[in-house]
Amino acid sequence: MPTEPRPRERATRARKTASKTSRPKFEALEVARTAARLALEKKAEDVVILDLRELSPVCDYFVVASGRSETQVKAVADRVEEGLAEQGAKPWHREGYAGRRWILLDFVDVVVHVFHRETREYYLLERLWGDAPVESIDE
Repeated sequence: MPTEPRPRERATRARKTASKTSRPKFEALEVARTAARLALEKKAEDVVILDLRELSPVCDYFVVASGRSETQVKAVADRVEEGLAEQGAKPWHREGYAGRRWILLDFVDVVVHVFHRETREYYLLERLWGDAPVESIDE
């Protein structure tokens, strides 16, 4: 008799289904670059795109940005979410808004991380994914 999938298995199945049915109409790299430019509109710092296509099946790209305050972190995440929604890309999952130290927006193929500067220095996400090609985004 089949057993009920565990919560993690259900989440994995939901993610796979979302990745097939709710992909934005444009390429993942374009989503990542658009997210990076939107973050810069709110004066995000150290904005980079990590290319994870050869390293992880989780997603194709990480966009990583920093804010100087919790208010700025929220403003950057809000602008990214609103700007991509205008183009038809809505996040499959979002978290971190309560603490505003690390907000994550999951667009399936692209995951946007908006960190408070100190939190980013603590977690060193770029070092964790150190083998990933990095594209720095400047104004």
